[in-house]
Amino acid sequence: MKKFYVWLVACFIGLNSFAQTEKIDAKLNKMISELAKNFNGDVGIYVKSLKTGKIASYNADTIFPTASMIKVPITCGVFDKIEKGELDYNAQLIYKDSLLYAGEDILGSFKDGEKIWLAKVLMLMITTSDNTASLWCQSMVGTGTAINQLMEQYGFQYTRVNSRTPERQANQRKYGWGQTTPREMATLLTLIREGKMISPAASERIYRNLIRIYFDNHALSEIPPYVQVASKSGAVDASRSEVVLVNAPHGDYVFCIITKNQQDTSWKYDNEGWILIRNLSRMLWNYFEPKSNWQPAKGMEKYH
Repeated sequence: MKKFYVWLVACFIGLNSFAQTEKIDAKLNKMISELAKNFNGDVGIYVKSLKTGKIASYNADTIFPTASMIKVPITCGVFDKIEKGELDYNAQLIYKDSLLYAGEDILGSFKDGEKIWLAKVLMLMITTSDNTASLWCQSMVGTGTAINQLMEQYGFQYTRVNSRTPERQANQRKYGWGQTTPREMATLLTLIREGKMISPAASERIYRNLIRIYFDNHALSEIPPYVQVASKSGAVDASRSEVVLVNAPHGDYVFCIITKNQQDTSWKYDNEGWILIRNLSRMLWNYFEPKSNWQPAKGMEKYH
């Protein structure tokens, strides 16, 4: 136990010194600013090469809505309870109709009394962004209160669950289910990648879920399908977001892009926010892997 707390303190110190030790990639910084400057709404971007440590950013410390990206902190909250022995990863749960969050969720189509493994609920929360599964997980760990305490322990100032969480109503009205900054969400994914979230074993299991994403038609569509990528996206009417960590051939890189106050609130493929996400992802792939010469296959547009 003592070793665990020493390790946790080291992670905390490392996170808090994160921004202070960063080096700016001036060329990439300029490219990102050019990409974002004419967006009709607010946008924040954070990019880091995990190989060189250099970063580029645009409003990276501004608070934005997470939408479904909040499911990454929620999954961390569940694994924290598993690590402590308060939940069992292999436990069989019983679904109740009272858990239903109306929508197109897989779990929400279950009949009252059906059984499902916690491991599958966790997979559905991340892989298919199942809202019913996510809210069930959030309640299992002690609501957003416990998750927010965990985020605070790891040095995250702004990443918080708002929905169904006591004393977070004002934040929920402003940001919705959750809130974060591009820097913090990218940093959270980096901690998971480096085995520093909860424990090395928990981080690895979380990461395995994050590389199996159903919604792959935006940032992921601009990265070759044979390259492993961990990610989570989010969307509400006036906000589009995605956090992505690419296990690129010449070195991992991570980025997070979030918008808010978008003028374009449509749900079409050519929504301005989604276009911006795809353009950023394509630009970063070509920047970090300039010799790949990869392009999406012709005709892929009909599969989006």
